[in-house]
Amino acid sequence: MTVQPPRTAADGGGAGTDGTFALPGARDDAPTYDPPGSLAPPSPLPPSFPPAPPVSATPSAPSCPSTSFTPSAPSAPTASSTPTTPPESPSNRFLAKAALVTITLSIAGALLGLGRDQALAHLFGADSATDAFLVAWTLPEFAATLLIEDGLAFVLVPAFSMAVARRAQGAVGDPVRALVAATLPRLTLAVTAVAALLIAGAPYLVEALAPGLPDPRLAVDCTRLTATCVFTFGLAGYCSAALRAHRRFVAPAVIYVAYNTGIITAMFVLGGRWGVRSAALGVAVGGALMVVAQAPSLWRQLRRHEVTVDGAAVAQARPMDLTLISTVLLFALCRQSQVLVERFLASSLPAGAISHLNYAQKVAQMPMVLSLMLCTVTFPVVAQAMAEGDTERARVRVERDLALVSCTVLLGTAAVVACAPQIIQLLFQRGAFTAQDTAATAAVMRVYAVGLLGHTLVGALVRSYFSSGRPTWYPLFAMTAGIVATSWIGALAVGSWGVCGIAAANAGGITLSALLLLCGMGPRSVPIRTRRVVAELGKPMRAALVAGAVGAFCASRAHSPLVGLLLGGTVVTVVFAVLAWALGVQALTPVLRSLKRRLPHVRFR
Repeated sequence: MTVQPPRTAADGGGAGTDGTFALPGARDDAPTYDPPGSLAPPSPLPPSFPPAPPVSATPSAPSCPSTSFTPSAPSAPTASSTPTTPPESPSNRFLAKAALVTITLSIAGALLGLGRDQALAHLFGADSATDAFLVAWTLPEFAATLLIEDGLAFVLVPAFSMAVARRAQGAVGDPVRALVAATLPRLTLAVTAVAALLIAGAPYLVEALAPGLPDPRLAVDCTRLTATCVFTFGLAGYCSAALRAHRRFVAPAVIYVAYNTGIITAMFVLGGRWGVRSAALGVAVGGALMVVAQAPSLWRQLRRHEVTVDGAAVAQARPMDLTLISTVLLFALCRQSQVLVERFLASSLPAGAISHLNYAQKVAQMPMVLSLMLCTVTFPVVAQAMAEGDTERARVRVERDLALVSCTVLLGTAAVVACAPQIIQLLFQRGAFTAQDTAATAAVMRVYAVGLLGHTLVGALVRSYFSSGRPTWYPLFAMTAGIVATSWIGALAVGSWGVCGIAAANAGGITLSALLLLCGMGPRSVPIRTRRVVAELGKPMRAALVAGAVGAFCASRAHSPLVGLLLGGTVVTVVFAVLAWALGVQALTPVLRSLKRRLPHVRFR
């Protein structure tokens, strides 16, 4: 599906009054919205946020919608390539419609991911077999982060955005096809070699990841099947980056729908014969479906300009700054390595420990995913302000983002802590997933939720570090310190507290990384007022603490898990909102302002 924006002479560049904005280098026949590759869909800006200043139609040194990494600057266009008229920007109404379509597809993919986890729990429970599969599941988790969501996107989206802008200028040849000719063969060769290496070395990889598994052969079989995702995810991430640069966002948003559909189908069709290996086969099938879902759309974009691509154009299209690539890939790899530490420590615990940890994390992370939608949308605004040298505008935007995302995730944290047993019972307690598994998973989820604020702050702050377009190693240092803390705390706590000790180590390590990133904001990033931000964070933290305690008490009084969840969730929301209003939480200001406009006769304080 491709939605074309309306062409109106009144549509101008820059930001709209409703918080949407047009990105630099946008073409006149496509929306400028840039969705993330992760499961988390972007969300429109609150109406009270100040709009970004108008952006020049000249596409030199554009800021990328999803990353601050900038490819090597191409040679200046010739005189014949100068555009006669600037490209029109899509209307704000169209951008809102485009965002709604993307959000809908992304939520559908997230719900199918939850259904995938429910099917895994229903069919196979939480035992040594699922532990073996979850060790193999480490590969698609890493591959998605590095090849689709963060690493490859941070590198390729700027390159394709520059190529699309040069094509719009009328550059000689087709810069987009030249970039594809220069990069796609190399990427295909690289991911093929890595996938083959992982398949051949699966026994050694399983031994390194989980030396205490009771059935390593099952884990090896699953790992060999899931290792194919390195190849398919690499191609899927490449297609996603190219399509987003062309402002084609539906196909990239649908990939997780296709992926999870393949896994669920494989489990139900082959689960009785193959056991948990069917889920690993589903990963291989789902990865291929990711590519199939995007390839036709990308092919249409490439065929729109039938020109000859000469060797000079291909040589000119070769990216990129290796230092920039290294900073983002190493940071993403280091952040994802928390999973390796946790599963390594959990492999020595009784069967089912890794499964309990996995289910708890998948559910508890939902508030973080929702809260980071805002940062995904506002990241291009921050990058644009930094590129223009307007650090004051960038500072105001980042401080507002931090206030809003922290308030959102703390409300979700309070709900998770209050209603953890009811949530797990409703989602997973059926089939082979017993009441004992529910109790263990709920206990882990409550401990893991303590670190949700840290996870959210890391995701929000690191975008500010990358917004300047310059390589910086400080985020990697902060994340490495957190990983070391997670490892030491986990090693000390796992003997006494088991899987809950591992969850506590995760919370402690990521909180340390968040504090380091927060303290380092300054010359390396956006110079926010750290003390003021920390003081503002304390207000929703106090509200969440009280709301979680009251909500847990009310939820435990109900005999039905559904009634307990509804009661606990309602109490948490009401108590949190009242306390946040009483404490003067900054994130409530846009909400109150919107209510005042709609209810002019009501006094709000």
